[in-house]
Amino acid sequence: MTEPIRPEDPIGTPFQEPVIPIDPEVQTNSNVRVEEFKLNGDDLTKKVRELIQQGNARRIVIKNEEGHTLIEIPLTVGVVGGTIGVALFPVVAAVGAIGAMVARLTLVVEKKED
Repeated sequence: MTEPIRPEDPIGTPFQEPVIPIDPEVQTNSNVRVEEFKLNGDDLTKKVRELIQQGNARRIVIKNEEGHTLIEIPLTVGVVGGTIGVALFPVVAAVGAIGAMVARLTLVVEKKED
């Protein structure tokens, strides 16, 4: 039996099969709690920093008044010693910019329960 013909990239090497990462924690939703906060844009950065420092938030979603998602932040980067890591500084800066442009926001937080 012959192998199926696979497309080749411009260089001539066959494409690799896609790799789909599997996160075992995502598959079980029984230990995840979702909280929503209605905030002013001014309070957004302070609340996001507080949630990151708590360390049990898995994902933060910021939505506008109409419910459209503005930014979704997966918090897979560890927080060391209760301070915001260097890897999260760009995220906090982006959150600050969004807070400056939008007056009323909804902050959706997925937390992992122990």
